[in-house]
Amino acid sequence: MKNESYLTLGPILFHWPAEKKRDFYFKIADESPINTVYLGEVICSKRSPFFEDHYADVSERLLRAGKKVVFSSLSEVMIARERKMTAGLCEMNDFEIEANDASALYHLRGKSHRIGQYFNTYNEETLSYLAQHGATHITIPAELPASAIAILCKAAYAHNVCLEAQVYGRVGLALSARCYHARSHGRVKDNCQFVCEQDPNGLSLKTVDGKNFLCINGVQTLSHTCLNLVHEIGDMKNMGIKAFRISPHDCDMLTVIECFSAVLNNKISAEDADKKISESGLNAPSANGFYHGHEGYRWKNSSHQ
Repeated sequence: MKNESYLTLGPILFHWPAEKKRDFYFKIADESPINTVYLGEVICSKRSPFFEDHYADVSERLLRAGKKVVFSSLSEVMIARERKMTAGLCEMNDFEIEANDASALYHLRGKSHRIGQYFNTYNEETLSYLAQHGATHITIPAELPASAIAILCKAAYAHNVCLEAQVYGRVGLALSARCYHARSHGRVKDNCQFVCEQDPNGLSLKTVDGKNFLCINGVQTLSHTCLNLVHEIGDMKNMGIKAFRISPHDCDMLTVIECFSAVLNNKISAEDADKKISESGLNAPSANGFYHGHEGYRWKNSSHQ
């Protein structure tokens, strides 16, 4: 297992126009220090056809730029079309596959593969089982505290598995069979008319007294706050985390990525990077509560809220 740490770019969770996604990935290829890029539709299978024609050009551009390309599977598989979609993805031989649902494991048996953060690898027993069945790289859930991460790092080292952790972006909290995005517009899931495209960073929800609470992305519930572990990267490296995932949002992602890269490579302080991230990143409060064993929306040891 390689010892060096690196940045990854998680799959785009939101329903962006195809041209916008394509141009975004081209910029990532040409202008960012990202090591690995995850492609594929993770949230809603109905969105998949919009970008299918661009995967070849995008993956080729990324590969030419020296990036590793991994394809991610759906995080929720419920109907025959989604089972077929998952099977087809897992049969790809040119790219490594990240499984986000147990249905993908059947098709990945006998092949090395990755496990995504929606797989809920919460303990060392689960990690051991997955490693014994071909998993070589696991992204842990974002809600794990540092104490649990340290235990998983020891187990990963014993099984020669690379561990990845999300360090930036809204946190995926739940998935539903129903689409709240559609229901909020008086529509049903089968006739949603893709209203989720109107909210490139998700649809914000408020409590009855008007406070920001959560964020909706189709069938997915996300945090309203933005996970930001730029101050914790050093500790996570020492624990044994090798890959640091940034989740794409509709903001100045290149600056966000550059800041995390600079901290990862000890070029600037976390404090200086945090200031730039606050100015250029997602327009939402930063949070690191889960990592410190508190409520996920909280922020610890920072000058801003």
